[in-house]
Amino acid sequence: MSQIVWVNGPFGAGKTSTAQELVDSDPRYRLFDPEFVGFMLRAQLADAAAADFQALPSWRRLTPIVAHEITETTGQNLVSVQTVLNQQYWNELSEGIRAQGHSLHLVLIEASEATLRRRISEDEVLHRAAGWRLQHLPDYFAARDDWLGEAADLIVDTTASSPRAAARQIREAIAVWSEPDIPERQ
Repeated sequence: MSQIVWVNGPFGAGKTSTAQELVDSDPRYRLFDPEFVGFMLRAQLADAAAADFQALPSWRRLTPIVAHEITETTGQNLVSVQTVLNQQYWNELSEGIRAQGHSLHLVLIEASEATLRRRISEDEVLHRAAGWRLQHLPDYFAARDDWLGEAADLIVDTTASSPRAAARQIREAIAVWSEPDIPERQ
């Protein structure tokens, strides 16, 4: 059984940088970006009426299967990076991953709203998407308050910390999650 650590959170929180630090520091883990499943579906289902590939039921069904195939092929655990704000979508993904026999831990990477806005505005790589990313911050905060914060196994605030420090926090949590359950003595 492989372990899948799903890194979720708003744009600008440092999900990708943190996940990269995590996999760079531990050869047992491989980065998995479910967005590529979405890109494939968007290309093949261009006529489907879905503005976001996450709205495609096939994305939510295929992502756990692709994750499973990668773990089976490589023998590695996965660090998956994808913002999922729709609780129904998350439930489908998590049920699909667990049905494949994997343990799943949801890590929420977040930062203060001011920090997120600054990072998004200053991002030189994704500067063309800044407006779109900023428009989706209220969606994140609504999901955070509604269900996402409670669903997370770990919440890491990156307002004042580096991706390396955030990855260290996740590694520490992984060590605890990986400990075998020892039954209590009666």
